Amino acid sequence: MHAKAAERLLHHYSIHARALPWRAAPGSERPDPYKVWLSEVMLQQTTVATVTPRFLRFVERWPTVEALAAAADEEILGEWAGLGYYARARNLIACARAVSTRGGFPRTEAELRKLPGLGAYTAAAIAAIGFGEDAVPVDTNVERVVARLFGLINRADVRPAALGWWPQGHSGDFAQACMDLGATICRPKAPLCGSCPLRDDCTAARLGSSERFPAPKKRKVRPHRYGLAWWIRRGDELWLRRRPAKGLLGGMAALPGPEWADDRPAANPLAVHRHGFSHFTLDLMVVPRTEPEGDGWWQPLSTLDEAGLPTLYRRAIESALTAERESRLAA
Repeated sequence: MHAKAAERLLHHYSIHARALPWRAAPGSERPDPYKVWLSEVMLQQTTVATVTPRFLRFVERWPTVEALAAAADEEILGEWAGLGYYARARNLIACARAVSTRGGFPRTEAELRKLPGLGAYTAAAIAAIGFGEDAVPVDTNVERVVARLFGLINRADVRPAALGWWPQGHSGDFAQACMDLGATICRPKAPLCGSCPLRDDCTAARLGSSERFPAPKKRKVRPHRYGLAWWIRRGDELWLRRRPAKGLLGGMAALPGPEWADDRPAANPLAVHRHGFSHFTLDLMVVPRTEPEGDGWWQPLSTLDEAGLPTLYRRAIESALTAERESRLAA
């Protein structure tokens, strides 16, 4: 039964596959493993719509893994700015240099797992899509499709079921078929079961309760923190620095300031920007100062978009500039 479902899904994919710049057409020659790897790293917790233009910029600037490996850290981090989850960018740099040193990507899931920053899913995706190995990459979309098809509440049961269902010799196309199905039809909310090629075999659809599968993850309450960012201007220039290489937003351009804390500092901020990270929320308080602090550089306000600022600092600066304009108008 499920073997026939796999055949129908592959047929559906051959007709309805999304055209994405890192993919090859269904059944055609496999895509460049470099592009598969780069896209998979970028797509971790980031949407296809956000990733697509950034991916195109990356491959235009660095068309090969060797070119990326030879680039300066600051250039890559600056190009990554705005994509979030900046540990991915540091892992990207380390992985590119490891691949360049060894002369190319390894072809097997086991060897790919040895590269910096490559977890089980990413290694399996590169092996299956880039090299045609019979590997089974299970991301959130694949997990949802398999859980609903087999009626699995427990997420731990999904991977064994996927391993038994995956058709050998078509692993790359099948993985992408499942990803597309989960993104466009078998959606987390309001799935389009009437348009699904698996509906006749789907346990969740038969029960009329697709959204029950798999059981939702328990959400943790995120703690709240506070930070100070020094607002140091010299005419139309702003003093920036680079954050320490290790830690959150490591190596990224930023406003200077002390480490963030759990308690609200005593300060009279020009502006406050509230930002959500995966594990906590932050109020970043932008406070004027007169003299530069620490190592850094003067960045013209007219070229702030070239500084490689992460979203946190870009939005904080926008808030501070708005506050300055409003203050001048009120004077």
